[in-house]
Amino acid sequence: MQTLSPDWQRRRLLVLAVVVAAYVLSFFQRFAPAGIAQDLAASFQTSAASLGVLAATYFYVYTLMQVPTGILVDTLGPRRILFIGGMVAGAGSLLFGMAQTLDAALAGRTLIGLGVSVTFIAMLKLIAVWFEEHRFASVVGLSMLVGNFGSVLAGSPLSWMAQNTGWRGVFVGVGLVSLTLGLLSWFLVRDRPPGNDGAVSPAPTFDRTVILTGLLRVVKNRATWPTVFVNAGLSGSFFAFGGLWATPFLIQGLGMTRDTATAHLSLFFAGFAVGCLLIGTLSDRLRRRKPVIIASSLVYSAVWLVWLSGIILPLAATYALFGLMGLMTASFTLSWACAKEVNPPALSGMSTSVANMGGFLMGALLQPAVGWIMDQRWDGTLIDGVRIYTPEDYRWGLLLIASATWLGALAAWFIRETHCKNIWKENP
Repeated sequence: MQTLSPDWQRRRLLVLAVVVAAYVLSFFQRFAPAGIAQDLAASFQTSAASLGVLAATYFYVYTLMQVPTGILVDTLGPRRILFIGGMVAGAGSLLFGMAQTLDAALAGRTLIGLGVSVTFIAMLKLIAVWFEEHRFASVVGLSMLVGNFGSVLAGSPLSWMAQNTGWRGVFVGVGLVSLTLGLLSWFLVRDRPPGNDGAVSPAPTFDRTVILTGLLRVVKNRATWPTVFVNAGLSGSFFAFGGLWATPFLIQGLGMTRDTATAHLSLFFAGFAVGCLLIGTLSDRLRRRKPVIIASSLVYSAVWLVWLSGIILPLAATYALFGLMGLMTASFTLSWACAKEVNPPALSGMSTSVANMGGFLMGALLQPAVGWIMDQRWDGTLIDGVRIYTPEDYRWGLLLIASATWLGALAAWFIRETHCKNIWKENP
């Protein structure tokens, strides 16, 4: 990559700032239902299963968009995709905030998922073309660390804002921010830096047949599938629990106040944000992927035995366990590297997208499924129109999430060790 002028050095930092801000917002939207789960249940008088579907619509759309997003970013360019995504997500957030019926809220949540589903892949594309190859991993890691704090905002800060201004006002405000970021993407983001003559080279064209052939090649590679199941088990459980059921469980299942529960949630997300950086760094330094994923997934899975046991712990212990869960959950991010390193380098985007689909699909399935199990055990108790579930109801529902974590831990043993390099030629 050519040496950029000081003006373009500043420009690429501006490009990075815009796309990372959009990434922060996407993380906030992903986990926001957990921080306001009680408010949503009261506003729409919904069952646990319906609440699960409301939160999961984001993941349904996100899952379906994983592979198409990579193709769209490569053809239309990240600038156009970020603009369109910002507009769609902004409209969805406004609709969600003003929704008076569950159906309207579902439509808004669906638009949110559709709009933000393009952000991560667009960010990777922009970093790849604007920054030197040897800086790619570090810039991506730092961007993810910053972006993950959007999930921290979806914990205690969101709960505080919802109690003071109402949850609807929060999402209307977030919708306006999303629209603003979409416009900033259009005016400030450029798909590529200029060439020596100052002109930006045209985007490459792609043959759909080549794309489909490459995707089929990734799917047919047996070494790809353990990474899919690791991602499904670890990140799927993280999305389902952190994205919806953590706060209600802590409030109704463990008797915590709302402020204490959302503080646990924020610590969970903060642990994950830090873990993304620490676990990736540890893996790179050890030149090992498999042992790091196995050890982390086993610790994460073991913590779930505590929640299922019904043991009453002091607050210091529950805070520590939530922080530990966040740190260990971050090991699923290594599944992207593992998938990329067992497939042809030219198909790195597709291989990481396939692995990523596992987590979003599992999260989409788990959120309503946990609610359905709880509804089957519900004894009919209502307070102010809101269903009240017993601690045992929650434990039966969370058993499903715990099972997903055990699936991820089991799949980790079948991952092919790459020693942090592409080994595709060794796997004909």
